[in-house]
Amino acid sequence: MNVIPNLIQLFERDLQKLKAEIVQYSVEENIWTVVPEINNSAGNLVLHLVGNLNTYIGAEIGKTGYVRNRPLEFSQKGLSKKELVSKISDTLDVIKESLNTLPEEALEEIYPQLVFEQKTSTGYLLIHLTTHLTYHLGQINYHRRLLDKA
Repeated sequence: MNVIPNLIQLFERDLQKLKAEIVQYSVEENIWTVVPEINNSAGNLVLHLVGNLNTYIGAEIGKTGYVRNRPLEFSQKGLSKKELVSKISDTLDVIKESLNTLPEEALEEIYPQLVFEQKTSTGYLLIHLTTHLTYHLGQINYHRRLLDKA
């Protein structure tokens, strides 16, 4: 079984859902709303996901030269729906290009960066990144439904 095409398919499915969530906000400013019960806005979670995926897939696997500014992912505000959707689309393109060049046997190799307490395989990290995306996608869905009652 080739795992990489499945990973690409999962990233594409959930990044398309992420774009749809952002587009569905009827009040654009709500994308950046934070309330006491919710620590991060949907916009900042999008920026975090874009930064995360561009770092671990784009920069490391695809050699894109991307340099992450993690604090900015949580402090930047006010980007439009169009800008966020564009960032998500660009990230999906980077993922496809990067993973399409990755040989299947590379999934068993140790991922070059220390991401967790100990080194993991590239395959493990990519699976983790799909679940990380899904986790935050669920938060964004909840955020939109809770705060964007028009």
